[in-house]
Amino acid sequence: MGLRNRGAAPTRRPEVWTPELLAKVEWRKRAAAEPFRGVGTSDGVMPGLFPLRSTGVDVDGTRRAVENYLAALTPEQLAEGRFTMRDVSWRHWNNGARYFLRHGLCLEDLDETIRDLVLEILRRSLSAAGYAQVVDLMHLNLTIGELRGEVHLLNEWMYWFSIYGEPETGGPWGWQLDGHHVNVNCVFVGDQMVLTPSFLGAEPVLAESGKYAGTRAFGREEAVGRNLFASLTGQQRKLATIAEELPPELFVGAFRDNFELNYAGIPFGDLTAEQHVIARDLLGLYVNRAGGGHAAVRMDEVLAQESEAHFAWAGDANGVFYYRIHSPVILIEFEHMAGVMYDNDVPTRRHIHTLVRTPNGGDYGVDLLRQHHERHHHGPDGHEPHSHGPHRHGPHE
Repeated sequence: MGLRNRGAAPTRRPEVWTPELLAKVEWRKRAAAEPFRGVGTSDGVMPGLFPLRSTGVDVDGTRRAVENYLAALTPEQLAEGRFTMRDVSWRHWNNGARYFLRHGLCLEDLDETIRDLVLEILRRSLSAAGYAQVVDLMHLNLTIGELRGEVHLLNEWMYWFSIYGEPETGGPWGWQLDGHHVNVNCVFVGDQMVLTPSFLGAEPVLAESGKYAGTRAFGREEAVGRNLFASLTGQQRKLATIAEELPPELFVGAFRDNFELNYAGIPFGDLTAEQHVIARDLLGLYVNRAGGGHAAVRMDEVLAQESEAHFAWAGDANGVFYYRIHSPVILIEFEHMAGVMYDNDVPTRRHIHTLVRTPNGGDYGVDLLRQHHERHHHGPDGHEPHSHGPHRHGPHE
């Protein structure tokens, strides 16, 4: 039980590892092996932003869903799909459609029963809207496969799922869903949850045909971001605009866990009360991907640092654009991208990337894990829980 047609997914590993492919793998491995600091500014990483505490949010249902999933796996699947909290594979997520450093169990290889158990974990971790968004993006991955005649390469189940840690013992644990346009990292330390880094994207953003015709993604993220910029006065727009042209890609994407990014754009303190309402609506679209109790805790954390937040913009509100919200505790990016699957070399509104990070050591729950280890193990062991450790897969396996 559990496996179906191991040969169904040609992206598992390339038949020939060319020098170009090996180089792509090696730089990713080097970047992931760097000691984790977290995204910060040129002033460095700010300490003390994420205290270890009880939130009162019930996580028992989510933990039981994980235990049910693990109990249904064979020993071979457990060996492939389960890792320690310190395993470097946390940092091997990437948006590419092709295989580079994939790990865990590919959903395409699993039968419907096991896949449903995975989806139940996602459903219990995320809000209804967050869960629906992730599933819609997986469906849109099939849409591009249909359009290109490559459903064997691009489909709704070409995603890798991994479990980390020891949910059975009540210790820190988490899960990762990794594949084209869906890369979600979720960590639980006690009843605290961290849902970053989370990269979500789509091309196309609207399925006009195929199995999932009518599926649409990022309509609100696009519209509310545009509305916030449109609400600004001329002087405010000058403050918010960081460039006329869009950046070539998101600043803090995959393998940029230690990226240095300074605040830019208009401070939230310079927004009017009406503009603050729009900005909070925009924040909610990203924060509220988490389950209700966790989203409320996270929003309180974000609003506590609202005076330090900045809104930055590039591009044309009537065309394609990039925006970000950046504070000490949250970093959101949105961008219209050039086509990859459509082979167009200019950004369009039919290809969108978004990313949410927790700066200053919060990604992957690293700062919470450091405090947990210091409290329970009486020392700094675990200070960089995702920086080192064995990884099961290499380019020649």
